[in-house]
Amino acid sequence: MTGSIEQGASQIHGNTRLLTFLVRLPGPMERVWPELTTPEGLARWFTAADELEPRLGGAVGLRGLGSGRITAWDVDRIAEYTLEGGDRIRFHLERDGTDGTVLRFTHEFLGETESEPSWRVRFERLIEVIHSVP
Repeated sequence: MTGSIEQGASQIHGNTRLLTFLVRLPGPMERVWPELTTPEGLARWFTAADELEPRLGGAVGLRGLGSGRITAWDVDRIAEYTLEGGDRIRFHLERDGTDGTVLRFTHEFLGETESEPSWRVRFERLIEVIHSVP
């Protein structure tokens, strides 16, 4: 499996924007999870995590986006980071056959700080990282 970014959508509700993606990743959930939920993993493809307490209610600080709390945490499946200022980033993993993973991604934010093309580039990097992890 090579990985692919199958869907990307953007919606606007007043001042709130919602980006959603469906990304097929070339590795099992157990390999993908640390890339979404550890400072080392996030730094490889997204941004530095200056703080990340891996539990529901734990603190999180994502460089360039801000600080906040972990508002959903289901080990190996769901991680959601809600940041001060209104950003909410959610990673939801599902098995895709025996060796793949589907990432259902949501980013809710105010204003125009993020774009669909920016996330596509990040997910391309994530696919490359997953390919290179043994």
